[in-house]
Amino acid sequence: MQPLLDQHGRAATDLRVSLTDRCNLRCTYCMPAEGLDWLPTDEQLSDAEVVRLIGIAVRDLGVREVRFTGGEPLVRRGLVDIVTGVRALDPDVEMSITTNALGLARTAGALAAAGLNRVNVSLDTVRRDTFNEITRRDRFDDVVEGLGAAVEAGLGPVKVNAVLLRGVNDDQAPELLAWCVERGYQLRFIEQMPLDAQHGWDRTSMVTADEIFASLATRFTLTPASEPRGSAPAELFLVDGGPATVGVIASVTRPFCGDCDRVRLTADGQVRNCLFARSESDLRVAMRAGASDADIAERWRAAMWGKAAGHGIDDPTFLQPDRPMSAIGG
Repeated sequence: MQPLLDQHGRAATDLRVSLTDRCNLRCTYCMPAEGLDWLPTDEQLSDAEVVRLIGIAVRDLGVREVRFTGGEPLVRRGLVDIVTGVRALDPDVEMSITTNALGLARTAGALAAAGLNRVNVSLDTVRRDTFNEITRRDRFDDVVEGLGAAVEAGLGPVKVNAVLLRGVNDDQAPELLAWCVERGYQLRFIEQMPLDAQHGWDRTSMVTADEIFASLATRFTLTPASEPRGSAPAELFLVDGGPATVGVIASVTRPFCGDCDRVRLTADGQVRNCLFARSESDLRVAMRAGASDADIAERWRAAMWGKAAGHGIDDPTFLQPDRPMSAIGG
């Protein structure tokens, strides 16, 4: 086995697999109200192709964690079959999903039985009116039900990902943390990144990690967790002495690119060696043309070798990726 190394000495062991660019919410910081032009079906990887590529990554390239993303991965009809197929390849690989939880109440049990380990749920507020404003959908109760179903199915620890938006929910951080602590969910705040379809991101309006800490400090005492961060994107803190924790992922103001261990595969079979990469490497066309597993693995290694040292958001020449987050996968 030859791992996915880059020229800066990092090895990618965490694979993020986008299963679809479609979503059943319309979050204001992600996509317009009318949605986007979705990928044509014939350009998307089939269930078998997804499992094959993950198999190559796990068996030949040293990947130990797989997270399914989107879009919204729960709208992928073959999701349970994909999880089943990957679990059959390796009983030890860590599998998780990042989801808005709308369909989780009816699928959590099947996903757990198929071999999924845990879930990350995107939830930016616990106020119904704010949820409707951000997502443009009245589905808050479905998210709450989905979170409960994940716990009942054993898909824990259940993590909640939240983005704060200035003038919308930036005053709600302590309230959201209290809600998660009470229910045993592990909350992670994420700085808003320049990955919206509208290309309207503005650093001056982004709620920073320092602002998040200041807001939380009005209600809680946070102390750094003793466990080392390693390659994890979140800085962890004990809440009022623990055992509950809260994390802050400061991708913009405190970049952690030097410890990055992630690689991404889009729903149409493109390797992205960085979330903010301006180029991709096509595995789908090669696979459908008859490439062997060894050839695909070598193409994947070549794609990773060219990974940049950092995302470059602070560079004056930075350009936002053409694809939005919903088409890249988180």
